[in-house]
Amino acid sequence: MAQRFGGKYSPDGNDTAPKGGERGAFQGAQVDPVGARANILFLPAIPMVFLALNDGALNLALALVSAGILTLAAWLLRGGLLAEAAYTARKVARRPAIPRKLFSSVLTGFGIAIAAYRSEPGLVAPILFGVAAGGLHLAAFGIDPLKDKGMEGVDTFQQDRVARVVDEAETHLSAMTDAMKRAEDRQMALKLEKFQATARDLIRTVEEDPRDLTAARKYLGVYLMGARDATIKFADIYARTRDTQARSDYSDLLDDLTNNFAARTRKLLVEDRSDLNIEIDVLRDRLQREGVRTAPEDT
Repeated sequence: MAQRFGGKYSPDGNDTAPKGGERGAFQGAQVDPVGARANILFLPAIPMVFLALNDGALNLALALVSAGILTLAAWLLRGGLLAEAAYTARKVARRPAIPRKLFSSVLTGFGIAIAAYRSEPGLVAPILFGVAAGGLHLAAFGIDPLKDKGMEGVDTFQQDRVARVVDEAETHLSAMTDAMKRAEDRQMALKLEKFQATARDLIRTVEEDPRDLTAARKYLGVYLMGARDATIKFADIYARTRDTQARSDYSDLLDDLTNNFAARTRKLLVEDRSDLNIEIDVLRDRLQREGVRTAPEDT
């Protein structure tokens, strides 16, 4: 969808800069983790099949098998890069259940070996080509994260509960993005992205401390579901009628949601800090009862 550029010097822009502490529309934006170098790996399978059309049934079958394996490897690589990006973005995360990037490297080597067998039947040349291709693929994209991050002392049962709530919340946020495309309103899309970034701050806070799930569950469930439904209705109405009143009401709703989600996140962080202070005070009291005193600092 074509999008009109907006900003300070645009015809419908404004001169006001974001207030101190206010989140910009693109704050927290990330580059697509897949990129062209991964997408281009879908291309080699196409000429491989067309070049084998006149080489007989056996060579055509080998080309089809090789093309299928290479396409599967490229698809697994996309999934592996997305999973790695999600793992990197979070402070607390489990390693991917399936090492997609590693499997992609192995399948790439296997697919190239089959392709090489078409022109040089035997074992030595195809194996060499396959090993070289798999090694280069591994060197270019690396391997998947192989261990959990920040999971020490985390209740895995609670973490699983959080994961289910987070998956549901992300589904609602994705549905809002898809619905907003129908409205074709760049400013509302930017305001929605700002709210989604604020909601994801709350999601990350809960992921880092699953004890916050109870206090935030309504926000990540009921409120996000209501925001999703409101976004879908707004997009449908505005796409048909360009109703300015509906646009104004929806804009006010996004502002209210953004402020409330940000306030809930701040409250959770303050409560977590209070819990830390309590733990520190309790530990100091225990040390004092044991007769332990800290030495005065040298001045």
